Amino acid sequence: MSILELLATVMGILSVWYARKNNVLVFPTGIVSVLIYVFITYENKIYAEAGINIYYFIMSVYGWILWTSKNKKIKKNISKNNTRDNLIYGFIFLFLFCFLFFVLKSTDSDVVFLDSITTALSLTAMLLLARRKLENWIYWVIADIIYIPLFIYKELYITSFQYFVFLVLAISGYFEWKKILHNDKN
Repeated sequence: MSILELLATVMGILSVWYARKNNVLVFPTGIVSVLIYVFITYENKIYAEAGINIYYFIMSVYGWILWTSKNKKIKKNISKNNTRDNLIYGFIFLFLFCFLFFVLKSTDSDVVFLDSITTALSLTAMLLLARRKLENWIYWVIADIIYIPLFIYKELYITSFQYFVFLVLAISGYFEWKKILHNDKN
């Protein structure tokens, strides 16, 4: 446990809390967390996770723009995927998983499969979150369920606890966004 891990965890939890509340502060708090986690995960040889935190940074900037834009063509509101969208995002997930698994097999990582699947789920989830799609929460829930034991195995106990909190927030975030979407339609 380190002060950096604790700070990254607090900011990460705040970020997911703000996402659950559909609040744009999801992005600045998330940016602080992910920049710290780039260092932490690289040091612990969870390479895809280190890379994904760079992606989270980029997607946070992208999401911040989409959520706050005054341009109606750019601004995103909460919506659901249609069948075609679900197939596209499912394909994106599978492609990312296969690609990451292939790349990580040549590293000294001892968690290639878990690192690949959680990273592919999270990459897809973050894209869906930036685009304000309800389904982002489903991807996060599945990823969080896998992350919890992964970080315990890596002896990153605070981070594992963070992902437990993320799991609870993701489940409640799904229902909160579903309620917002329902209220917006009525």
